[in-house]
Amino acid sequence: MKDTLSAVAVFCGSRFGNNPGYEQAAREIGAGLARAGLRLVYGGGDVGLMGATADAAIEAGGQVTGVIPSFLEAREIMHQGVAELIITEDMHERKTIMFGRADAFLILPGGFGTFDELMEITTWKQLQLHTKPVIIVNVLNWADSVLMMLDAAVAQGFASADARALIETVPDTAAALRRLAASGVMANC
Repeated sequence: MKDTLSAVAVFCGSRFGNNPGYEQAAREIGAGLARAGLRLVYGGGDVGLMGATADAAIEAGGQVTGVIPSFLEAREIMHQGVAELIITEDMHERKTIMFGRADAFLILPGGFGTFDELMEITTWKQLQLHTKPVIIVNVLNWADSVLMMLDAAVAQGFASADARALIETVPDTAAALRRLAASGVMANC
């Protein structure tokens, strides 16, 4: 990881989920990153938690980069208010660009796409392709089952405890922002 953070990728749902607390958390992260002077890098959509995170960052005066594959332009409704919108050919290119532009990764509530992003970015870390923080924000315990699955992979001998330790978990958005600040590379959280 570089000495200072300049951008954080947030992986989260293109839907709101069943609890209004998820949207509140997404908005808190977007606003918190903006207040800290960090660019938000996210999936480029104007819907669900993705849109809420971007909207909050923009409303708080933050810079936002959206990265969206061309085939999702209509489905996820591209966010027209972001400072930079990058349209990719496919999902892999989307994740590669998000990875390259981020200094840390926050995983908020989401579905299959969010799980895919979490696992790919963690696998890259396991393979020592990066040392950037990967932090699950376990808002309202949404990720408990994911964490149990990861722990089961270790218990069953499919992953090492060292690999499992590559993913950090915090209970809420305040803890996520404190975690970024505690790394000594970010102020104003």
